Amino acid sequence: MMTVEQAAAQARKASWELSSLSAQVRNDALGKMTQKLWENREAVYAANREDLAMGREEGLAAPLMARLTLDEKKLTGVIGGLRQLRALPDPLGRTLLARELAEGLCLYRVSCPIGVLGVVFESRPDALVQIASLALKSGNAVLLKGGREALRTNEALFALIDEAAREAGVPEGWAHLLRTREDVGEMLKQDQAIDLVIPRGSNAFVRYIMEHTRIPVMGHADGLCHVYVDESADIPQAVKVTVDAKTQAYAVCNAAETLLVHEKIAPAFLPALKAALDQKHVLLKGDEKTQGLIACEPASEEDWRTEYLDAVLSIKVVSSLDEAIAHINRYGSHHTDAILTRDMDSARRFAARVDSAGTYVNCSTRFADGYRYGFGAEVGIATGKLHARGPVGPEGLCTYKYVLLGSGQTVAETMDGTLSYTHRDLSEDCPL
Repeated sequence: MMTVEQAAAQARKASWELSSLSAQVRNDALGKMTQKLWENREAVYAANREDLAMGREEGLAAPLMARLTLDEKKLTGVIGGLRQLRALPDPLGRTLLARELAEGLCLYRVSCPIGVLGVVFESRPDALVQIASLALKSGNAVLLKGGREALRTNEALFALIDEAAREAGVPEGWAHLLRTREDVGEMLKQDQAIDLVIPRGSNAFVRYIMEHTRIPVMGHADGLCHVYVDESADIPQAVKVTVDAKTQAYAVCNAAETLLVHEKIAPAFLPALKAALDQKHVLLKGDEKTQGLIACEPASEEDWRTEYLDAVLSIKVVSSLDEAIAHINRYGSHHTDAILTRDMDSARRFAARVDSAGTYVNCSTRFADGYRYGFGAEVGIATGKLHARGPVGPEGLCTYKYVLLGSGQTVAETMDGTLSYTHRDLSEDCPL
């Protein structure tokens, strides 16, 4: 079996060919993936049933079991994402800047792949297809490491998408599936072959990855999302949006975990919300002011820091918009946070001051998703500030290079006055 070092070296070699592979070939590969996944879906479901059975034997928590499940509904969503991704414009070879430096000397900034990605992700096997397809669309080779609990499903999915890609003309070695925890440690040593590591998991896990590699890391960490109900909110609308943000799906990073409510609207809003959430069997935890308005368990300091991924919601009553913003910036994971308000000045202040990848106004945090953004899928939700932020789609997996086209110009000519800088912006695309 190929070692991680050998896999990384093969991926590096494949990445050079991928960078110049036509959009037609890459899109054809995505189309073949769609076909093979659907035609072989029963084999995928069978592999997933084995993983689920093992998960039950090992006492896997309910949120993890929900993430692990790959049924027809989820597979249909994956295939929809592949089709959406295939229809997107090619992110490669785009001219981002065109400038004449001097007569006959033209500079172009052109989008290109990052190169080789190493992605470590959680128990969701559908994430494997999303990550691999995004890497291919953006011309990147990729090493994939999913959760141990999803190994059989991941192996079945990987075999299908790799076969589809190679049938379409994608170079062998464009993607590799890693299988053990030790493989991750070896992958982190491959700083000569891998250009970017993308870990998806807890803040502690992302920090661990950063501390154990020289490869640049783009972290996709916890989703401790907030909904803030402002004093001017429309109560029926706020109830509807909050219920969706908390209950539309629990074991996801964009579900709301903490609700902040302005003290002026709390006496009317909280009883209405509790009635709605009681129907969904959501456990409520609240601060003292919340406990004085509705029946709930007391919330501790730790609750403000907890990503439940379950039918649990912590609630705090705040005295002002600024207190809500301060709470979010202190306890949140910089993922996605929403304000529900009819006051656009409050909305503007919230959007500007909340330090998160997504700041939403009068809508559910569950919209934080690459597919819902029209990216086809996402590698994850980046909560940092460098390179890419929020749902990372094809463009987030690209960088750029400068292409300078001349006809014999030299720097010496600019020094002796033979050639003068013009620095004139151009409207044309790079001709290469």
